[in-house]
Amino acid sequence: MILEQISMADFVEGLKKTRTVVIPCGALEEHGPHLPLGTDTIHAYEVCREAAGRRPMFVAPYLCYGVIRSTRNHPGTVGIRPATFRALVSDLVSDLRRQGLRHFLIVSGHASGLQIASLTEVGEELLNTFPDIRMAVVSVLDLAPDAWREVTECRDDSHAGEVETSVMLHLRPEWVGKDRPREWPRFPKHLLVRDKLRHWPGGVWGDATLASPDKGKMLFEFSVAALVSLAEELESAYA
Repeated sequence: MILEQISMADFVEGLKKTRTVVIPCGALEEHGPHLPLGTDTIHAYEVCREAAGRRPMFVAPYLCYGVIRSTRNHPGTVGIRPATFRALVSDLVSDLRRQGLRHFLIVSGHASGLQIASLTEVGEELLNTFPDIRMAVVSVLDLAPDAWREVTECRDDSHAGEVETSVMLHLRPEWVGKDRPREWPRFPKHLLVRDKLRHWPGGVWGDATLASPDKGKMLFEFSVAALVSLAEELESAYA
């Protein structure tokens, strides 16, 4: 039940099956020289869409702008302030609740600690405001980490490396460039730096040379299964 694709009559019928909605959150952010700026958004949306095909839940339109810190000076990266992000999510959840939804599952394709913290903060505020709702917040990278370790070879891979390149080779192979680098940035310990691009020129954290479509398919399937389980837990066991 993809919200932008259904009619109001479909929506009313859908409420008879579920009161759960999943909200994909992404970012417009550099992902090295080989992946599209919308990688985080595509990743989150496709996991949510596939999960909704396996159990009843609504899928809200994705949020394609996120809270970005480390790569904000890299070409193509466009972010919004944490306050703007929190206000947007709060308004969306409040209005979705007004329309009858009660279980809110927010899935972020952008694994930034600042974005996840913003989502957690606004989620807890909403729980205090509306006693009749349930909330969950998760990054796609945290959906099935144990299962992912069975598939991946690179042990320090977090951005545009083996994992994200593999997933995109599965989801959008025609959007993936042939130049697949390996890079680990070197930021000074404890020091805050103005020019992060100087310390992280390639915009990759990991080894994209290890990526493959088969790995991407397995990673994607593990994530979808974990999201389905999380939705079940949210609806039945959450208090």
